[in-house]
Amino acid sequence: MEQHENRASRQADDGWWSSHLHELWRAADTAPDVTGLADSLYAMLLRMPGVLVVVGTRWSGGLLHYLRSVTRAEPTPSFTEFERDFGEVGAAGAPDGDTTVTVHEVAELDGAMPHVQVLAAAGARSVAECAVPLGQGWASFMVGTADSESVDATMRTRLKQVAEVAMVSDRRTTARREDELRRASDAFLAEASLQMDSSLDVERTVQRVARTAVPAVAEGCVLHLLLPGGPTLVSFAHVDAEEQQWLGSVAGADPWLTDVLQRVLDSGQGLVLTGEGLEGGPFGPASSGAGRAVRALSVNPLKARGRALGTLTFLYHRVVVAEVASRFLANLADRAALAIDSSSLYEQRRRHVVSLQRHLLPRELPRIPGLTLSSAYEVGDVSLDVGGDFYDAVPGPQGGVTLLIGDVCGRGAEAAALTGLARHTLRTLLEDGSTPEHALGRLNRALVREGASRFVTALVTVLVPDGEGFRLRYWSAGHPAPLLRRADGTVEELPAHGDLLGVLEEIEYGSGSAHLAPGDALVMFTDGVTEARAADGTFFETRLRNAVARQGAGEAPGFAERLAEAVVDFRATGADDIAVLTARAEVTG
Repeated sequence: MEQHENRASRQADDGWWSSHLHELWRAADTAPDVTGLADSLYAMLLRMPGVLVVVGTRWSGGLLHYLRSVTRAEPTPSFTEFERDFGEVGAAGAPDGDTTVTVHEVAELDGAMPHVQVLAAAGARSVAECAVPLGQGWASFMVGTADSESVDATMRTRLKQVAEVAMVSDRRTTARREDELRRASDAFLAEASLQMDSSLDVERTVQRVARTAVPAVAEGCVLHLLLPGGPTLVSFAHVDAEEQQWLGSVAGADPWLTDVLQRVLDSGQGLVLTGEGLEGGPFGPASSGAGRAVRALSVNPLKARGRALGTLTFLYHRVVVAEVASRFLANLADRAALAIDSSSLYEQRRRHVVSLQRHLLPRELPRIPGLTLSSAYEVGDVSLDVGGDFYDAVPGPQGGVTLLIGDVCGRGAEAAALTGLARHTLRTLLEDGSTPEHALGRLNRALVREGASRFVTALVTVLVPDGEGFRLRYWSAGHPAPLLRRADGTVEELPAHGDLLGVLEEIEYGSGSAHLAPGDALVMFTDGVTEARAADGTFFETRLRNAVARQGAGEAPGFAERLAEAVVDFRATGADDIAVLTARAEVTG
């Protein structure tokens, strides 16, 4: 009778086990809820006769990631994250070939290991263990019993079955996560590229690299550029604002990290440091302060166009995240390097253009008794080609001055060459006593003789003091007409026409004269002023007279600068440079 009841009980138990195992196989083979599946597997093992505790661990070599357990006394699952490296002791349990079940006496195991402590606390004296490979690491499933006699063939079989379900579930989950990560990585890299490429300013670019990566990729990010003194910190970010300053201090001066960065730069290959690889540095459990939370460090070289630019470093609080993220870090580093290199080249080119442009303009305007001279130049083209606008002021006899302003058609190297030729030719001839007509004629013949494909406009104005202000005479070669702002605020246009320079052998100039009384101002400018356009299509030319009247009010210096700023504030489109040259007759007491 008793044997019949035992047989019936075992059959019922086998039926229950088979039914639940079948359901779990189906769940594992589709899209499992990993946590729910694990809880079900552990609950099934805990129901077996003689089982006091079920423990599961997840490893990468000797690095313990987490521990999950349930006990008879506490059937609610317990989950503890470790990210702790136990070295050879931990790695010794890794599976070697086929999935097998081994039985140990708990007293013979290393009591310092977390899973052994859980087994002992639950009263287990014997443990049956099945270790299986999972993803990049391995896992161990253990059932603790009061004695080794409880570990029979049925328990061994069921433990292996649970391990096999976990393996299938892990493969499906890993495949799904890799697919999700691939899509997320592609989207992240695309967005990161847009963010990094949206600015041609080096400082903004490197800051965006760090801000884009945290916390999307890791808990911390550090970017160093390779400067003459070695790897130099230029940007850093941390998910915890309170740790931001700590990270900046460490990244800027720690000798251990500097050595790691130099190794990466020398080898040209990225690396991921965990466990023992972090020893001696400011990161990892053995360190102090905020560095204790860091469990992994990845460093990738920044290389672009065959040059080493620096390094991109990420800090992780979980090793698993570092292992997964490292798969696309090289791609991110390459994109960051290209964006930084482009920004650096742009900045270098900008400095060269600014320097060249500066040499095409006078360093300073001369001091002329009775006159206040001012000038302004604003670059309009985002391509950073050198513009063709120029101006100058040449002191003359009798306390007067000759003002000149001009514009070479187009931009770039050829325009810059003609700009230099035009300004220096006119200045030299005027300094030698040539009349404006003669100077303009000589420049025209030189341009025609050179076969220049670009035309030049120019305006030359001579101001001579006459005791009541200044007599004014001007000559125009196709340049925009200058304006006179009278002391009472009215604005007059001085008619100017004339032929362009560099087109015809013989040309005619538009000329005229006027008088500059105390408080009056002469305003000369290039067509970048009149052709600046607002978003609604309105040209600044329609507002020029009002702007001259308004910006020229009072005796404050900087008339030209204020007018140029008004044009810049107005324009939404227009790629031409802006040059303004003004001369105000001073009011004496």
